[in-house]
Amino acid sequence: MKYGDSAMAHRYSHVRNYWEVNQAAVREMHRQVGDLQLDELGLAYRGLLVRHLVLPNRLAGTEKVLEFIAREISKDTYLNLMNQYYPCYRAGEIPELSRPISTVEYQEALDIARHLGLTRLAG
Repeated sequence: MKYGDSAMAHRYSHVRNYWEVNQAAVREMHRQVGDLQLDELGLAYRGLLVRHLVLPNRLAGTEKVLEFIAREISKDTYLNLMNQYYPCYRAGEIPELSRPISTVEYQEALDIARHLGLTRLAG
Protein backbone atom coordinates (compact mmCIF):
# COMPACT_ATOMS: atom_id res chain seq x y z
CA MET A 1 0.00 0.00 0.00
CA LYS A 2 2.00 2.94 -1.26
CA TYR A 3 -0.40 5.85 -0.82
CA GLY A 4 -3.41 6.61 1.35
CA ASP A 5 -4.63 9.29 -1.01
CA SER A 6 -5.45 9.09 -4.70
CA ALA A 7 -4.45 12.71 -5.33
CA MET A 8 -0.94 12.03 -3.98
CA ALA A 9 -0.71 8.83 -6.02
CA HIS A 10 -1.65 10.74 -9.14
CA ARG A 11 0.71 13.61 -8.41
CA TYR A 12 3.78 11.50 -7.61
CA SER A 13 3.18 8.24 -9.50
CA HIS A 14 0.78 9.33 -12.25
CA VAL A 15 -1.84 6.74 -11.36
CA ARG A 16 -5.55 7.44 -10.98
CA ASN A 17 -7.94 6.07 -8.35
CA TYR A 18 -5.06 4.38 -6.54
CA TRP A 19 -6.51 4.54 -3.03
CA GLU A 20 -9.94 3.23 -3.97
CA VAL A 21 -8.58 0.40 -6.13
CA ASN A 22 -5.90 -0.51 -3.60
CA GLN A 23 -8.39 -0.71 -0.72
CA ALA A 24 -10.60 -3.06 -2.73
CA ALA A 25 -7.61 -5.23 -3.65
CA VAL A 26 -6.37 -5.49 -0.06
CA ARG A 27 -9.87 -6.29 1.21
CA GLU A 28 -10.14 -9.09 -1.35
CA MET A 29 -6.68 -10.47 -0.59
CA HIS A 30 -7.53 -10.57 3.12
CA ARG A 31 -10.88 -12.20 2.38
CA GLN A 32 -9.12 -14.94 0.43
CA VAL A 33 -6.18 -15.70 2.73
CA GLY A 34 -6.79 -13.99 6.09
CA ASP A 35 -4.12 -12.82 8.50
CA LEU A 36 -0.55 -14.02 8.09
CA GLN A 37 0.02 -17.42 9.68
CA LEU A 38 3.40 -18.64 10.84
CA ASP A 39 4.56 -22.21 11.39
CA GLU A 40 6.41 -23.48 14.46
CA LEU A 41 9.69 -22.15 13.01
CA GLY A 42 8.23 -18.69 12.51
CA LEU A 43 7.99 -19.04 8.73
CA ALA A 44 4.99 -17.59 6.97
CA TYR A 45 2.91 -20.17 5.12
CA ARG A 46 -0.35 -18.34 4.38
CA GLY A 47 -1.97 -14.97 4.75
CA LEU A 48 -1.67 -11.29 4.06
CA LEU A 49 1.43 -9.21 4.64
CA VAL A 50 1.09 -5.49 3.93
CA ARG A 51 4.09 -3.37 3.01
CA HIS A 52 3.97 0.40 3.34
CA LEU A 53 6.83 2.76 2.47
CA VAL A 54 6.87 5.84 4.70
CA LEU A 55 7.63 8.93 2.61
CA PRO A 56 9.01 12.27 3.79
CA ASN A 57 6.60 15.05 4.71
CA ARG A 58 3.76 12.54 5.27
CA LEU A 59 3.26 12.24 1.51
CA ALA A 60 2.37 8.53 1.65
CA GLY A 61 -0.68 9.19 3.82
CA THR A 62 0.65 6.71 6.37
CA GLU A 63 -1.94 7.54 9.02
CA LYS A 64 -4.82 6.92 6.60
CA VAL A 65 -3.25 3.64 5.39
CA LEU A 66 -2.79 2.41 8.97
CA GLU A 67 -6.31 3.45 9.98
CA PHE A 68 -7.69 1.50 7.02
CA ILE A 69 -5.72 -1.61 7.97
CA ALA A 70 -6.66 -1.43 11.65
CA ARG A 71 -10.35 -0.64 11.13
CA GLU A 72 -11.26 -2.44 7.92
CA ILE A 73 -8.80 -5.30 7.51
CA SER A 74 -7.52 -6.63 10.84
CA LYS A 75 -5.48 -5.44 13.80
CA ASP A 76 -3.64 -8.75 13.41
CA THR A 77 -2.37 -7.75 9.97
CA TYR A 78 1.38 -8.27 9.64
CA LEU A 79 2.73 -4.90 8.58
CA ASN A 80 6.12 -4.18 7.08
CA LEU A 81 6.45 -0.47 7.79
CA MET A 82 9.40 0.49 5.61
CA ASN A 83 11.77 3.35 6.35
CA GLN A 84 14.18 2.93 3.46
CA TYR A 85 12.88 5.60 1.11
CA TYR A 86 15.81 7.10 -0.74
CA PRO A 87 15.35 9.82 -3.36
CA CYS A 88 16.65 8.74 -6.74
CA TYR A 89 15.98 9.21 -10.44
CA ARG A 90 13.96 12.45 -10.65
CA ALA A 91 12.95 12.73 -6.98
CA GLY A 92 15.55 15.48 -6.55
CA GLU A 93 13.39 17.64 -8.80
CA ILE A 94 10.51 17.42 -6.33
CA PRO A 95 11.48 19.33 -3.17
CA GLU A 96 9.11 17.46 -0.86
CA LEU A 97 10.56 14.09 -2.00
CA SER A 98 14.19 15.11 -2.29
CA ARG A 99 15.33 13.69 1.05
CA PRO A 100 15.13 10.41 2.98
CA ILE A 101 12.64 10.21 5.83
CA SER A 102 13.82 11.33 9.25
CA THR A 103 14.00 9.20 12.36
CA VAL A 104 11.20 11.34 13.79
CA GLU A 105 8.96 10.67 10.77
CA TYR A 106 9.51 6.92 11.04
CA GLN A 107 8.93 6.91 14.79
CA GLU A 108 5.69 8.83 14.22
CA ALA A 109 4.53 6.09 11.81
CA LEU A 110 5.37 3.38 14.37
CA ASP A 111 3.57 5.31 17.10
CA ILE A 112 0.45 5.67 14.94
CA ALA A 113 0.47 1.95 14.16
CA ARG A 114 0.77 1.01 17.83
CA HIS A 115 -1.88 3.54 18.86
CA LEU A 116 -4.27 1.92 16.37
CA GLY A 117 -3.57 -1.53 17.85
CA LEU A 118 -1.32 -2.79 15.05
CA THR A 119 1.35 -4.81 16.81
CA ARG A 120 2.63 -7.25 14.17
CA LEU A 121 5.20 -4.77 12.87
CA ALA A 122 8.39 -5.30 10.95
CA GLY A 123 10.75 -2.56 9.86
